[in-house]
This record gives sequence, structure tokens and C-alpha cells, in this order.
Amino acid sequence: MKTQFPFGRRLPCDIYWHGVSFHDNDIFSGQVNKFPGMTEMVRKITLSRAVRIMQNLFPEEYNFYPRSWILPDEFQLFVAQVRMVKDGDPSWKPTFIVKPDGGCQGDGIYLIKDPSDIRLAGTLQSRPAVVQEYICKPLLIDKLKFDIRLYVLLKSLDPLEIYIAKDGLSRFCTEPYQEPSPKNLHHVFMHLTNYSLNIHSGNFVHSDSTSTGSKRTFSSILCRLSSKGVDIKKVWSDIISLVIKTVIALTPELKVFYQSDIPAGRPGPTCFQILGFDILLMKNLKPILLEVNANPSMRIEHEQELSPGVFENVPSLVDEEVKVAVIRDTLRLMDPLKNKREKHFPDIYMDRKHRFLPVSDRMSSSKLQLSEISIVRSQPHKKPLAGKEGPSDCEPAGASDTNPNPEAHLPSICLKQVFPKYAKQFNYLRLVDRMANLFIRFLGIKGSMKLGPTGFRTFIRNCKLSSSSLSMAAVDILYIDITRRWNSMTLDQRDSGMCLQAFVEAFFYLAQRKFKMLPLHEQVASLVDLCEYHLSLLDERRLVCGRSSRAGGRAPGSSTPQGATRSAQQADGHPPCCTDSARKSSGPRRALS
Repeated sequence: MKTQFPFGRRLPCDIYWHGVSFHDNDIFSGQVNKFPGMTEMVRKITLSRAVRIMQNLFPEEYNFYPRSWILPDEFQLFVAQVRMVKDGDPSWKPTFIVKPDGGCQGDGIYLIKDPSDIRLAGTLQSRPAVVQEYICKPLLIDKLKFDIRLYVLLKSLDPLEIYIAKDGLSRFCTEPYQEPSPKNLHHVFMHLTNYSLNIHSGNFVHSDSTSTGSKRTFSSILCRLSSKGVDIKKVWSDIISLVIKTVIALTPELKVFYQSDIPAGRPGPTCFQILGFDILLMKNLKPILLEVNANPSMRIEHEQELSPGVFENVPSLVDEEVKVAVIRDTLRLMDPLKNKREKHFPDIYMDRKHRFLPVSDRMSSSKLQLSEISIVRSQPHKKPLAGKEGPSDCEPAGASDTNPNPEAHLPSICLKQVFPKYAKQFNYLRLVDRMANLFIRFLGIKGSMKLGPTGFRTFIRNCKLSSSSLSMAAVDILYIDITRRWNSMTLDQRDSGMCLQAFVEAFFYLAQRKFKMLPLHEQVASLVDLCEYHLSLLDERRLVCGRSSRAGGRAPGSSTPQGATRSAQQADGHPPCCTDSARKSSGPRRALS
């Protein structure tokens, strides 16, 4: 039984459900539904910077995010790059969309055709923003542009665990779409899919059906596409890949926030969070990431005007269909008592994958399918394994009226794990995650988020990165130059020092100096391997020294520990070939389907 305490209570709770951020209340135990730093990380500028780092390393893998410039810092770069492309291709007629960094629900978003647009000058004076290439050829349904809101559960940060809801929302524009032109740039109901904008349109349609109206279930869209011969499994595979890659881009800095608010070794809660991914399908069905929401709306009703000025909250069938399942099944996955019940009643809580044929076995292809998420709700489940009399999909084996399983009456869980389920296909992308681990190791002071000059010098020394061509004086200059530039671009001036993104830039510079003949991602992977190798030797030597000091009363003539001999030998030798290791870690990606 779950009991709610909307006004709090003195005794600790199992789960704390915060409205906005991790810092809504001071929590010292249990589980809280927000990660520290998530709100900051999914702001438009921070998200764009995080994805850009990954685009530098893996441009082909991260081409699902539009080319972006950060204003006002990169305004001159934006002007120069647009001019250069136009000079090379006079037929290129781009459109750009400007999104204020702290904006939400479509507030302050507008389209421009040229960097000289007078409104852009106003943006530079008022508030930071991101300007992106506008997707001019979206997929249309009923001649209308639409986007997809998918719900993603980040269940754990370390180890990384990601779930995706098997259904989402499709939010429609309310004016038939036309490609951008100077005449229609200001038509927000044509170009912007935000529900909070289109609900004010006279053409907005509230429907009692999940497959009609201005807001529909994503599964109804997929059914419609499937009837036209579209490969729905491929669409889901691409979307899941986009979600995993985006979370991989966000996790390095989230780790820095996490260790700052919940330092290792101190009591604190564990965290989880429901995220809202806004995705656009292009005409060729390629998914494009629009943005990530840290606090997606979970309302299941809408306002209806009964008479002029008189409104009433009316239930929304579409919202209820999707959102209730997401909340319910998030609580089921995070239930702190579930593991205890599974331990005592393993037969009752046996995962359905042991009782039913896995989805990959039900498909014609024997290859791994990322589209394991059920797409069409109306499709019947396959029968249980031959020779096994199984209950329905909603009733665990052995369930009865006296069953201790409180979930026996609930429908099958709507959240499907995609990571670490597909970790082998995506782990090679986690280079920045490994850099973040190095960064956190040398922070020094618990709770700090910026690396001081002493910490950076210690990192260089311990990883043996200084040389005759890179003196410690040059290291200090590198630290000062990069740190000063990044501190001038960030609004958070609480701590002085090198932020993670500045450290990543310095790391890229060091990698390019040391491994000159390789692509950037192999240069970085090689340097990460080298750093981890030297630090592992250092940790082993410290461990051996600690054991030796504790065993100070050893009898004379006793043999030297084998680990100490091996460490000494390795310390005087050379590390394994980092380049080969890097090439293995960044080898060709396995097919997703």
C-alpha cells in the first residue's frame, strides 16, 4: 500500500516526489524523483553544448540534433558560417529557429531567414538563446506538422539504467503546413507544435478518441504509418537510439552535479527522474531531437470554456491513456519493497521474459531488435511457451486471491528497459563519461564542481602527460586560458576554477598533441586509456603500500608480496598500446536491427 504525504512528515519516506527540482526539500534518505542538476542540464544552451561535444567526437552518430549556435557568444560565428555556406551554394535558402535559453511552452520562439533579422538583435540584448537550423520538411499527418512527446525514465545514473514508455503523445499544429517563407514565418500555429500555444487556436480539436484531434497517442500514428507500409520497427529503433545517445551526452555533467550534492561516503537519497523527450519525424522518417524536458507536464485534464469566462477542467482521454501508465509503472519499478518480495516469492515475480517468448524470438529476423517496445496496443500477445500453462499477461504465474503480490491485478508494465539492455552497442560512445570520472577524481574538495589549478597539475603528473614539449608552465597557461574563457561564458560564478566542459576542451587539446595521426575520437580514447592505465598503477602501488604498512611486523626474510613486485615492474615499463585499445573501443557499430 502506498500512502501519500502531500504536506510532508517528520519520519523518512520511501519515495519523495518533488514538483520542480532535487532541491525542493532537504532529503537525506530514500528515493527522490529528481536528479541534482537535471534542470540545468536540459536547458537549451547546456543541452546544445553537451550534444556538440559528442558531435565533435562522433558526427555520424549525433546527426539527429540540428546544427546550433549559442547567442550572444557565437553570433559572429553564426553569421560567418551562414555566409560561407551561402557563398558556396547560392541556392541554399535556410530558415532558422531562435529559442530562448530559459523559455518553455513555446514562449519567445520565432523563425528568421537571415542572421541580419532585426529581432535577432533584440535577442542579443535581452536574454541568451540558441539558434538552430529549422527542419523544413517534417512528416505531415492530415497536412499538419506534429511532434512526439516520449517519456523516458532515468532509473539510475551509475550504473546507467534507462527505460522508455511504449507509448507517447503526438501534438499537432492547427494550421496546414507550408514550407517557411517570408509571408508565413510568423504563423505560430503552422510551425510550432507546442500544445500550450495551439490550444489557443480556434482550430484546436479536443477529441474523445486517441487517434483523432489535435493531441493523439503516438501508437495511433504508428498504426496509421504501418498501414501505409512504413517499417515501424526501424522507426522505433532510430528513436530508441536517439534517446540512449542523448542520455549518454547528458550523464557526464550530471555525475558532477550528483557528487556535489550527494558526495560519496555521506548519507543521501538515490535518484530517478521522468524526462520528456520532444522528437520530430522528418519526411524521410528520420527522428530529430527538439528538446528534453526535466519536468514534463503530467496533467490528465484540460480546460474547457463552458460560457464566456467560465472554464471547467475536463478529463483528457489521451493524456490519461499515456501518463497514468508512466507514473504507475515508475512507482512499480522504484518500489523499495519489490526486491524483498521478489526474493521471498520468486515464482510469483518471475519476469515474463521467462514465461513468454521474448519479442526478438517472435520476429522473423534473428538479429537484435531495438523495437522491443510494443507499438500497437490492439495486437494480441503471443501465447506462452509450448508446454507451459501460463496465466494472462496481466496476471503473474501462481497469482490467486491470497497472493502476496500486490501487482497481480495491474496491467503489464509500460516501461521497457533499453539500457543496459543494449549497452554493448553504445558503450563505445561513453568517452566523455570516462573523462568525467577523471575530472571528479581530481576535484579534491567534496562538493566542488570545478577543478582548481593544483588539481589540474596533479592530473597531469599522475597521468604522466607532461614532457619536454609540454612543460608544467605550459600546463598552467593552458589551464588559465581555457578556464578564463569558459568562466566568461557561464552564468554560474559561485565557484572559481575549471568546469567539466573546460576540462573536456583541455583534454581534447592534450589528446591531439599526443596522438596526432588519428581521428579525434581515437585520439581521445587513446588518452583516456593512457590516463586510466597510469592511475590504475598508482592505485595498485598505494594498495600495496597500505598492506605493507599494516603488515609491518612481518618476520625477517619474508617474501615480498607478488603484487608489489608486479607493480614495480609495470611502473618501470610502458603502458599497453593505447591506440589499438582505442580502435577496438570505437570500432564499427553493430547494426541496430
